[in-house]
Amino acid sequence: MFCFQCQETAKGTGCTIAGVCGKTSDVANLQDTLLYVLKGISWYNEKLRAIGANPAKVDKLIFDGLFATITNANFDANVFNKRIIKALQLRNELHVLCKEAGVALPKGLPPIATWTAGTIQEFEAKAEEVGVLSTKNEDIRSLRELIIYGVKGLAAYAEHAYNLGRRKDEIFAFMQRALVATTEDLSIDELVDLTLETGKFGVDVMALLDAANTGAYGNPEATMVNIGVRNNPAILISGHDMKDMEDLLKQTEGTGVDVYTHSEMLPAHYYPSFKKYNHLVGNYGNAWWKQNTEFESFNGPILFTTNCIVPPKSSATYTGRIYTTGASGLEGAIHIPDREEGKMKDFSQIIEHAKRCAAPQEIETGEIVGGFAHAQVFALADKIVEAIKSGAIKKFFVMAGCDGRMKSRDYYTQFANRLPQDTVILTAGCAKYRYNKLPLGDINGIPRVIDAGQCNDSYSLAVIALKLKEIFELNDINDLPIAYNIAWYEQKAVIVLLALLHLGVKNIHLGPTLPVFLSPNVTKILVENFGIASISQVEKDLEIFTI
Repeated sequence: MFCFQCQETAKGTGCTIAGVCGKTSDVANLQDTLLYVLKGISWYNEKLRAIGANPAKVDKLIFDGLFATITNANFDANVFNKRIIKALQLRNELHVLCKEAGVALPKGLPPIATWTAGTIQEFEAKAEEVGVLSTKNEDIRSLRELIIYGVKGLAAYAEHAYNLGRRKDEIFAFMQRALVATTEDLSIDELVDLTLETGKFGVDVMALLDAANTGAYGNPEATMVNIGVRNNPAILISGHDMKDMEDLLKQTEGTGVDVYTHSEMLPAHYYPSFKKYNHLVGNYGNAWWKQNTEFESFNGPILFTTNCIVPPKSSATYTGRIYTTGASGLEGAIHIPDREEGKMKDFSQIIEHAKRCAAPQEIETGEIVGGFAHAQVFALADKIVEAIKSGAIKKFFVMAGCDGRMKSRDYYTQFANRLPQDTVILTAGCAKYRYNKLPLGDINGIPRVIDAGQCNDSYSLAVIALKLKEIFELNDINDLPIAYNIAWYEQKAVIVLLALLHLGVKNIHLGPTLPVFLSPNVTKILVENFGIASISQVEKDLEIFTI
């Protein structure tokens, strides 16, 4: 295996024996092979799309498959074996459809369109030929992987929107075109252009998901969220999928079972539609990487709706309480199947399990505030603009992104603590757990930590910046008093970064390390054209940012 798609990759070079995330080498290899087959499906589907004959089921299989390969999403080799078999069957169907539709196929079909196998051993072996290192040119490899990781992030957000009935064919078409392009002999300049185009579709997909979430559940509102517990049995829901949250809340209503959010599901509390459920009690714990200890004390079952799984240690007692659904998977966990068209997912098994469990053990008390997506911030626009004009707010710091295990991530807590009192943090994603419980106070009633929501809600932060640019009649978004100090971990952070670059945002500081999949030459391109930089030391960065 070879994998370097996440920030914590082994020794800062790449995982070659097992993933730091917890995936085994066989899972890593099967993921590489699945990606290869998805490229082949995309090759055929592009030709069918050109004549309006592309089957709708193809789009879902592709974004489902891509989502499953994101860091911390799925650790079950059997799942990937089945996905590859299904994907090969579909690719062969598309070959037949092309012939029946009169599509002129080249005499020499590319390997992605013809390779086949039938056993899990063959699937694993194929990864040695088609994995990351199969691209020998370091710079081409770097750009191809940057595009692929961005497309994986696109797929994740497209799936959430899809689950809420929102879909956009242009996004599906781009994902497939980009996958095929990573197999073609493109120049550095062509790949750079495709990378920036990936960012354009990142903006589009986050706008689509924003419309899906707010259309279904209302605009997020400023909300105080309880972080204590009640004395009832409960389910802890983790991940990102709001449709799963809705189905779970409806089915647990009146059962005596409470529901708590974990990590990136915290923003569910901000939506008006979810506030009517009195058994949506609060948020339990912190960012995803602390689950090995926090899940022990929760006592009830845990539902993973997406990525952010940490495989339990062999000594863990909560292993039998883990449920997965959607793209997520873990060997030994109970997987809840997808919903049938027009129906809810069936969460009866996890609800009955919860009834047999003790109430959660309290690990903290109090409240945290959030819910400052673009509509809520626009409602406070007059107050914010006045604070800027009066000098009460001197600068905003976008500190969105991901949290992670590395000790160096303490930097973000220290940075937030050391910021001047006339600054405000704009955040989204689980990076906020580094500072959202600090007593940072407010400025004229405006919280100094403005939490927009999940990682995809970084879209709100971009919309807010563009609105401020309009209010202050500026020509360039970079003239705003906004600095970007972003933490990253996995591929959804990659698409957020590319989206910001597409919007013209420059001088983003990225940490705790720059992605190792960026070659020196590609890094140079990003530095020279966009001012991308790595974080350094808190004091030094404060001097740079507060000039």
